[in-house]
Parts: sequence; structure tokens; C-alpha cells
Amino acid sequence: MQQLTSGQFFGDTTNTLQVNGMILTDTAYTHAFVDWHYHENMYFTFLLQGRVIEGNKKETYHCTTGSLLFHNWQEPHYNILPPGKTRGFHLELTPSFLQQYFPNATLPAGSIKIESANQKLAFYKMFLEYQQQDAYSPIAISNYLGTCLTQISEQSLQSKAVPSWVNKIKELLYYDAAQPLTLTSLAQQLQIHPGHLSRDFAKYFHCNLGEYIRSVKLQKALQLLVETNLNLSEIAAASGFADQSHFIRLFKRQLHMLPVKARKQLTNINTAR
Repeated sequence: MQQLTSGQFFGDTTNTLQVNGMILTDTAYTHAFVDWHYHENMYFTFLLQGRVIEGNKKETYHCTTGSLLFHNWQEPHYNILPPGKTRGFHLELTPSFLQQYFPNATLPAGSIKIESANQKLAFYKMFLEYQQQDAYSPIAISNYLGTCLTQISEQSLQSKAVPSWVNKIKELLYYDAAQPLTLTSLAQQLQIHPGHLSRDFAKYFHCNLGEYIRSVKLQKALQLLVETNLNLSEIAAASGFADQSHFIRLFKRQLHMLPVKARKQLTNINTAR
């Protein structure tokens, strides 16, 4: 079985950035099938564009634009690439990085598919920082990653005690992103008391319900920016924003650029430095 070393992926990698024990790459996938292999370091795969099927010893993941996977080190897996352009952003973590910055992190064994809208949005932010690569990008990337690792570690420790409504609300908020939502209506659909939902939401999502709903809407909008030719007004409506102005204001506040510029960076591989 082939082992891939630091910064090595199957495809055309346009740029590799190494900072503080992290290795970041932007890769256009080119192989229709990649046989069983594993990587030297643990890493995240964030699918910027397209589709890919990944199988490991336990599960098969059907990934689309915006999917986020975590792979522990030396975890064997294979990949199948459907027709079309597919592009992935990879963030590898060396042992020295974890030892220096997160020595007590409890990270999942094997591979997992991460469904948290907050963590996916953080990876969009990290990629845009990676594209920009100014003097402050390494600090910003480290901060976003640190938050993600902390949340994943906490979720790993409490995974056996997670109530059923936690996974159900993730799906509910994503597919109903364009619908008006209230605490009461969500609680009714989840069949729990509104006070219980309000009190316990932050325990499992590390933010309040309103913040998470905004992250879901932005995540949906970013997918539409990449996958479609819809204009900003249409994307705002499809993502559940009140209007285009509201969408642009929140987008700029969260991602520090306008949607048009983000669309260009997310879809044009030649913009990588």
C-alpha cells in the first residue's frame, strides 16, 4: 500500500504553504480511481468544488462541494472521482504541530465526515487566508484551526452522550435554510422543550442558535457561488437571507471580502499564488 508524504496528493497541486507545522495544499484531482493508500500526517480534506467518493475500512463518504473530512494519520482509504472538475483544500498537521500547540487533544481515530456548519465555514475562511497569504494569514489560519480542533476534541470526548436531536437539527437547519425558523418551531420539530433547546444548544455547537443558523446560510451561499451561475440576489434568496444587502453585509463581515471576489478565488484554480 502506498504511503504519501507531507504535501503529496493525487492530482495537480498549485501551491504548498508550510507554516507552524501545518502544510496547506490546493489540489485539482486528476485520477479517476486512486487505490488504497495512506498519508504520513493526519489531515483535513475540504472539497472546494466538485464531487469525490472516499472509502475506508468502515464507511464510504459521498462528498460534494463543501464537504469536510478528517483523517487520522496512516488511515487507509481509496478514492473514486466522478466526471467533472474537483478541487480539494488539504490541511496536514505534523506531529510537532500537535505536540507544541495541542498536546492534550483527543482526536478521532480513523476518518470522520464533519457536518458542523461552523467548522466548514472556518475552512472557507482558512482557504481564503491561504489564497491571500499576507503577513497575518498564518495567525488567522492557526486561530481558525485551533477552534476547529478544540471543538472536534470535545465532540470526540462526548460522542457517546450526544442526544438524538443534535444530529437531527444539523440536517433540519441545512435543508430548511431558506425557511423562516424560530426557537419554538425548531423545538416542535425536534420534539423537545424550547427552553431545553436554548439551554443546551451551545453545549454541542459551541455557539448560540442564531450564530449557527447564520453559518448554515453562509455555507449554503458559498456552495451556490461555486456550483451555479446564480446572481447574488438569487443566491441570497436560495440561502434564506432577507435580501441581497443582508447577504452581502454578513458575508463581508464573516469572510472579509465580497461574494464576487470569493467566487473567483473558489472556482478559478489559477488564482492560487
